[in-house]
Amino acid sequence: MSSDELELVWNNIKAEARALADCEPMLASFFHATLLKHENLGSALSYMLANKLANPIMPAIAIREIVEEAYREDPSMIMSAAYDIQAVRQRDPAVDKYSTPLLYLKGFHALQAYRIGHWLWNEGRRALAVYLQNEISVSFAVDIHPAANIGHGIMLDHATGIVIGETAVVENDVSILQSVTLGGTGKNQRRSSPENP
Repeated sequence: MSSDELELVWNNIKAEARALADCEPMLASFFHATLLKHENLGSALSYMLANKLANPIMPAIAIREIVEEAYREDPSMIMSAAYDIQAVRQRDPAVDKYSTPLLYLKGFHALQAYRIGHWLWNEGRRALAVYLQNEISVSFAVDIHPAANIGHGIMLDHATGIVIGETAVVENDVSILQSVTLGGTGKNQRRSSPENP
């Protein structure tokens, strides 16, 4: 995905948010806080993840700093999120807006939070990665090990009960439904790999 394509996805999201705010004034401040006040998709993602995963021990500002650090160091995560948004928009018949995954879908939220945990894991910050894995599980009922390898263009549909283990490899352009477990028993190092059709 080029930076122009990323900008197009973001502009579609913002245009939808403006129209939604006009149609439902009771949610105008919600649309402004989550989408309209942000300059780009990365900023909106960091805000969303921080507010979804915050708790009394780890406040939103601390989580947002972690997410923004990860995005600065690896901007491909933002591109992956845009691919994921496009995947949900194209494959989920219940989704008719690009803004829907970002605003409402916990599978999308869990996947983007996993990407931060995966970055932390690869940076050797494993305690924080596992902490984040737990918070993702508690918040979204999705358990993705931070060492798992997941491509882009992923749709976690409904998402409740999805478990993706340490040895799992999920290639690009894969859809996973609720209550699916990927990964072995933990007794061998073989990778388990769902592939696109």
